[in-house]
This record gives sequence, structure tokens and C-alpha cells, in this order.
Amino acid sequence: SRTAVAPLERMKILLQVQNPHSIKYNGTIQGLKYIWRTEGLRGLFKGNGTNCARIVPNSAVKFFSYEQASSGILWLYRQQTGNEDAQLSPLLRLGAGACAGIIAMSATYPMDMVRGRITVQMQTEKSPYQYRGMFHALGSVYREEGFRALYRGWLPSVIGVVPYVGLNFAVYESLKDWLLQTNPYDLGKDNELHVVTRLGCGAVAGTIGQTVAYPLDVIRRRMQMVGWNNAASIVTGEGKEALQYNGMIDAFRKTVRYEGVGALYKGLVPNSVKVVPSIAIAFVTYEFVQKVLGVEMRISD
Repeated sequence: SRTAVAPLERMKILLQVQNPHSIKYNGTIQGLKYIWRTEGLRGLFKGNGTNCARIVPNSAVKFFSYEQASSGILWLYRQQTGNEDAQLSPLLRLGAGACAGIIAMSATYPMDMVRGRITVQMQTEKSPYQYRGMFHALGSVYREEGFRALYRGWLPSVIGVVPYVGLNFAVYESLKDWLLQTNPYDLGKDNELHVVTRLGCGAVAGTIGQTVAYPLDVIRRRMQMVGWNNAASIVTGEGKEALQYNGMIDAFRKTVRYEGVGALYKGLVPNSVKVVPSIAIAFVTYEFVQKVLGVEMRISD
């Protein structure tokens, strides 16, 4: 699913960090055509390898962290209430999920940071490729900018987890309850929604959650580019200096001052467009691999 929507993901990042003094991409369609014309097919998938490589450790840490956080929160909840048979409420599960998301994101953040730079870098006569791949990028950033550089933009990423996960959960549950009560177009049966309907609810919830937390994602990407001396013209602009940010608040302030509030939503269109196909492809692939491996567990489990 990541690979299928990789061109939209790259387009989103390029729009997020694009310098207003050197506009190359005026929109999603024009931007994709420009990449195809200037960089070819491979250009559409730049940074996707690092993005896919990040999935395994991120998922492993996330599941392990969720189990540990759930156990710890449940123990504290039982101690506080004095009820040894108490179970986690939806709100407490939300808290455990947020903890797991933050821990997993933090553990793999350097991979996300260099993925952003690999995605953005462009080869020109004056600016050859600086990073040859994920490991080369990690080593280069560490040697040239220090360990802390690998975590630039970490704070807005952590803060963004709260509204994203919270809204995701709240919208999904509310939408699901409304559909079960009204049951329009016979979308449910026996007080349970069809799988496709639940996927649709997830897509809507994900889109709303991402939209609200999106400005934090823009700031994260921009902070990741700070200190990159050999950044291509997409970041600095021809003959222009890239803006330097002293922190998250400073990045917000300068972005709004020089580009307006709308700059906080650059790249939102390709980001929203990729939600539905990404979820659909993930589901179809899951079902196919499930049959190949002979796994009995269903999505609803």
C-alpha cells in the first residue's frame, strides 16, 4: 500500500517544504507531471525504499509497546479502583495506543528524517545527489550535523499523535454508532457493520484526524531540512537562503509570517487522496496473504 501511493507521498513532502521564492510545483497533477518529465519513473518513487524499510521496526515496536502499555495501564487502573476484574475502557485503550505510537515513532524517527531528505533531494549540475541511500544518509547526517539532527522535528510529531489518534478514535466510533443506529442502505447486519463499511469509517476518521494534525506534519518536514547545507533548489530556491528555524514555535511563526496560514496545509490534497487507495490496497493485500498463508484470523478479530 505504501508503494502504490508513493508518488502522492513524495508530492506531499515536496509541496510541504517548497520554497515560496522558487515555485516548481503548483499542484498535485502538475507536480507529478513535472517529476515524470524531469526525473522519470524512478523519481516518483524516491524515498519509498526507506519508507518501506521503516515499516517492520515501527510495527514491531508499536505492537510490543502497546502490549506493555496496556498491561501497565490496566494494572494501575485495577489498583486504583480495587477491582481485580476491571478491563480497559475505550479511553484507556486510546491512551495505550497513543503511548505505543509515540514510542514507535521515536524509535524509528531517524529513518523518517532521512526519508524526508532523500525524497526531497534532486540531482542537478550544481547539486548532485548527496545521499545514496538510507544508511548513507543516516551516517552523513550523524557525522556532519550531530546526533540531535536525526531528531529534528520530533516534538511536533509527538504532539501531532494526540489529536490524530484521538480524533481517529472518536470519529470512527461515532460514525460506526450512527450507522448501526440508522443502518442506511443496509450497511450492517446483526448489530455489526460490514467489513467494507468499517474500512470506509476508518478512511473518513483517518482523513479528519490527518487534516487537523496536518500543520504539525508540515512543520516537522520543514524542521527536518534545517542544517542541510547541500539542499537542492526545491528547499532553498535559486539564489535564496533557506529559512532557519530555532524550534517548533519559531517554525510556525516564520511559516505563517512569510507564507500565510495556507502554507500550513501545503500538500494536503495528495495526502488526502492517498488515504482511500492506501487502506483499500492494504485490505486486499491482507486478505490475499491471509489465504496464501492459511491464516484463520479475520480483520474483525
